[in-house]
Amino acid sequence: MQQSGGPLDALPLWGLFVTILILVLLSVEGGYRLGKYRRSRSEEEKESAVGAMVGATLGLLAFILAFTFGLAAERFDTRRQVVLDEANAIGTTYLRAGMLPERREEIRTLLREYVDVRLEAVRSGTIAAGIRQSEQLHTQLWAQATAIGEAHPTSIVLGLFVQSLNEVIDLHAKRVTADVRNRIPAAIWIALLAVAVLSLAAMGYHAGLSRTSRSLAEVVVALTFSIVIGLIADLDRPHEGALQVSQQALMDLRRSM
Repeated sequence: MQQSGGPLDALPLWGLFVTILILVLLSVEGGYRLGKYRRSRSEEEKESAVGAMVGATLGLLAFILAFTFGLAAERFDTRRQVVLDEANAIGTTYLRAGMLPERREEIRTLLREYVDVRLEAVRSGTIAAGIRQSEQLHTQLWAQATAIGEAHPTSIVLGLFVQSLNEVIDLHAKRVTADVRNRIPAAIWIALLAVAVLSLAAMGYHAGLSRTSRSLAEVVVALTFSIVIGLIADLDRPHEGALQVSQQALMDLRRSM
């Protein structure tokens, strides 16, 4: 299974930041030149009306940025919670395996291998391979539980073990969804970038129309928006960038096994 890529995943995060910054600066410059051209051709356009429209578009851009950042932060929190839940579920399954009437050590060995696979997939970035190996271990663990169930059909401990093992498998599916499939939709990215370009172009247009020279503040605004968009992209990439979900819960679990 391949990681579901967003429309901007072809670029590394630093490349994305530089690209967005250049795009935004070009938008400001293009708007500024268009404003100067319009000013030289016509005196009828009112600067106050344009300023109000620019303020409205910048406010809309701020709203979309806040909305998109909220989506990305929510997904980040979900990934962090799933890691903790998975560590707890595996730990419970490991403890209950010690009370099984047979095959205790075989099952515990498989669970230790399972945690190693999960950690290695994140460490090396081989997500697709980690998913395949995890699903193979699910099959082996379930086969072990089935064999015990055939030999001890009335075992209460086995029932508890199967319940926790089923939770481990369910959390695998939930983590795959959170890490691989649950990304910010392409339509939102396109809308965000389009509104950013148009809003900052309008800001440059107003500056050109009002006979003001280029201001350093325009660069600061462009840089600020670029940093925020880059931060959103970082949150949206589970296995790249500075904002990564800690695997400490799984590492602590592995040491205790």
